[in-house]
Amino acid sequence: MKNKIKLSHKTQDTVKKEFLGLTVVLFVTCALFLAPSFISCNIYKFNEATIPDSIKTVKVNFFQNRARLVNPELGHRLTDKLRQKIIGQTRLSQSNSDNPDWEINGVIVEYSFSTSAISGQQVATNRLTVGVHITVNKHKEDKTDEYDVSRSFEFKGDQSFQQAEATLGEEIVRSLTDEIFNKLFSNW
Repeated sequence: MKNKIKLSHKTQDTVKKEFLGLTVVLFVTCALFLAPSFISCNIYKFNEATIPDSIKTVKVNFFQNRARLVNPELGHRLTDKLRQKIIGQTRLSQSNSDNPDWEINGVIVEYSFSTSAISGQQVATNRLTVGVHITVNKHKEDKTDEYDVSRSFEFKGDQSFQQAEATLGEEIVRSLTDEIFNKLFSNW
């Protein structure tokens, strides 16, 4: 009889542990499926209070390149990508008139290469740093805001600068565009 009592206690403990284990697994599974929707709802609020209702049009002027080293494609690519992102992710419409609600100007002020790591007396990693100065003329508010955006991009030391530019080109444009967009519309 003692053996039966001990066995039933062990069985109850085993059932409790299995139930607890299944509960934890169920909770974690639900959290993994639900977390992205909660996170995405809180991060990307580009169309809410960050753009006043009175603002309807935006003009993105060509980004000039005034850095010491010049990548001749970068100004065009940044301008086009930012225009596409604004039109695609806000309610603003692109204007080419001389009197838009907001007028965005950009100047590439830094485009430089440097060594970032040395190993065995050889360059292991280099860095390309790109900096952009943004000016937003808010005509309806008679106000001007200015932002500086800078990003660094690492590349292997055995790559030439031309190879690095070709390899990193898309990442440079995407990263800078995202950061500029966030500065303009999210106050990040």
